[in-house]
Amino acid sequence: MNQLVHFSSKPRVKTTTRTNDPARTMAEILEVATQEFAAKGLSGARIDAIAAATRTSKRMIYYYFGSKEGLYLAVLEESYRKIRQEETDLHLEDLAPEAALRRLVGFTFDRHLRNESYVRIVMSENIHRGQFMRQSQYIQDLNVPAIDAIRGLYERGVAAGVFRPGLDLLDIHASISALSFFNVSNRHTFGLIFKQDTLETGYLERRRDSVIDMVWRYLRQ
Repeated sequence: MNQLVHFSSKPRVKTTTRTNDPARTMAEILEVATQEFAAKGLSGARIDAIAAATRTSKRMIYYYFGSKEGLYLAVLEESYRKIRQEETDLHLEDLAPEAALRRLVGFTFDRHLRNESYVRIVMSENIHRGQFMRQSQYIQDLNVPAIDAIRGLYERGVAAGVFRPGLDLLDIHASISALSFFNVSNRHTFGLIFKQDTLETGYLERRRDSVIDMVWRYLRQ
């Protein structure tokens, strides 16, 4: 059973020293802005707070990102870039189909659990009905490999007689995402309604195993 790592839902603010390295400065701004937008949404986030936490200035942030909305879009793009990069590091093609599927589902569950800021930002963008994501061809292109990864392991599994044929790749992706996303997006309401500590290690380990097993049972021959 994999060891789960839990992070507090309270956004952390990183205080840094000012640097003349533009790439490093932009990366630090994005890191702090991710926490700010995740905690407060687009309307509630404050550029002043981001500037103070990075020991830079509003003027510099606007120079790099153009506007508050431009910074928010950059945060969205960086959030998706990171998760897709980590998926490529799984090397699913080196595993047997069932093992590849279990690794992908477990990774997705763990990745969401460790990154509440990502989940909250996606929730915020859904409130905006995808208004800002629609402006980014970069995000559209980033998500192509996610389907390709599922296609690779699924087609290998069908050929080996492990997975049943005729399933929709996007449906598989949506199911894996939904089962992982819910554990973070609804943890507070679900926990209160059912009197369940949704951050308790044993609960999360059982939930993780159940999610992996549900997806496996759906695909298997």
